[in-house]
Amino acid sequence: MLSILALLSLFAADEAEKLGPTVGEIMEAAPEEIWLDPDPDQLIYIETEKGTAVVRLSSNLAQGHVEQVKTLAREHYYDGLHFYRVVHGFVAQGGDASGEKDKGSAKDSLTAEFEETAPEGFTFTPLGFADGYAAEAGYTDGMPAGRDAETETVWLAHCTGAFAFGRDVGRDTASTEFYITIQPQRYLDRNLTVFGRVIYGMDAIQALPRGNFGDGGVNADEATWTEIKSIRLESEIPSEDRIDLEYMDTSSETFRQLITARSARASEFFYYRPGYIDLCQMPLPVRLTPENAE
Repeated sequence: MLSILALLSLFAADEAEKLGPTVGEIMEAAPEEIWLDPDPDQLIYIETEKGTAVVRLSSNLAQGHVEQVKTLAREHYYDGLHFYRVVHGFVAQGGDASGEKDKGSAKDSLTAEFEETAPEGFTFTPLGFADGYAAEAGYTDGMPAGRDAETETVWLAHCTGAFAFGRDVGRDTASTEFYITIQPQRYLDRNLTVFGRVIYGMDAIQALPRGNFGDGGVNADEATWTEIKSIRLESEIPSEDRIDLEYMDTSSETFRQLITARSARASEFFYYRPGYIDLCQMPLPVRLTPENAE
């Protein structure tokens, strides 16, 4: 007679088979043509003693902010500045803590791009589940996003690794100070402008020393701040020093299959399957190019 444990294992395996392929099986079968090469002019490399973080900038949303950070990177504005505010479970903020550095040809302030009308050629892959912060949540151009059919607007979401500019109370006061979310902060959606996301090296951001929570994460001892050695566009970095990455086309059928698999939890490990996935739990698959993976 089969033991209760064995029966449960058989039941779990049978249920998993009914739910379709696992994430691993889908990834293994993914065709090569759905892996996309990022535009070198849309990637910025953030160098610190903790390592390199690569941020992919939005190619279709918040273009005013995108052009601002490109200008700052080209003019080496951030070199020698610091991550001066790092709040555990919240954000890592970098830039000029004094607010006195010359911005060069960058703008003193930016018009808010919290949400905007969907641009021409816009594609959106919905998750298909209710979301507490958007009428509809999904992915666009490789980035988690929300959209509202009534207002016909779309915006990028504050999932882990979101890259955004901070601001003062006024909506049009963002300028140079950036932050990267250490964990999802969706309540900030449509209150600040997200215009990119870390696609590689998030461990270098997670490794930054935390400030005192009671002081808003700003450490009074400047000696403990982490220096930003440089921020560069990949297009300005010699080819031999680039990190060759590819990301999955989020409009592809394979990505849709991954959404289904992650919500179904088809692995026989799972006995309770919620049949749901949150936007920030749906990661973007990113890999080193095959010739550089070893």
